[in-house]
Parts: sequence; C-alpha cells; structure tokens
Amino acid sequence: MEFRSWLISHLEKRLSKDYKDIKVNKEDKVHEFKGFYPDIILASYGITVGLMQVETEETLEDKERITLWKKLAGLGPRLILMVPHHMKAKVTEILWNEGLAGKVSIATYELVIHL
Repeated sequence: MEFRSWLISHLEKRLSKDYKDIKVNKEDKVHEFKGFYPDIILASYGITVGLMQVETEETLEDKERITLWKKLAGLGPRLILMVPHHMKAKVTEILWNEGLAGKVSIATYELVIHL
C-alpha cells in the first residue's frame, strides 16, 4: 500500500469519531460527489459537510491540483486539504494567490519516528 492510500485509511479511522458517514476514494473512484471523486467525503446525518483531499509532496507538484481545488471548493461543502506539515506555508500562499483562502481549510500531517 502506498503512503497516500495508507494515510487516507488512517484518516478514515480517525474521522469516524466525528462524522457518521465517511466515504473514501483511494485507488478506485467509487464514491462520487456532484461529478467529482474527492479522497474523503465527510457527512453526518445525510448531509455532506466536508470534502477532503490528501496531498503529498508529489501531488502538490502537479499544477492541475489547483484547478481541482477550485472545482471542489465551489461544490458547497468545505474543502479541507491535508498537506505535509512543512508545506503548509507554500500551500497557504497558493490558496491566497488563487483566491481560495476563504473557501479552503488546511490540515497537516507529519511522520515522526522515534527510535
């Protein structure tokens, strides 16, 4: 399992405490929301309240990601970008430059290994 898929699975478990209905799209795009397939669709009591995209250093290099973010941010529910902690400032700058800062939330992750 690649890191991104593992992280999506991990987030699904963590978020299940706060959301009653979580739909996950990893490799297979199964759960559609208004014609799009976000990584995680967050809902409670039948209402979709958030869409989450999990980004890695590699996916953030793709300029088409910004176009996808704009489309997802315009669908209604809050868009949450899960990005590497050390790239938060860069992503924040991109969101400001693209006029998305008020429509998108940023969450971060970092991998820490203690020996």
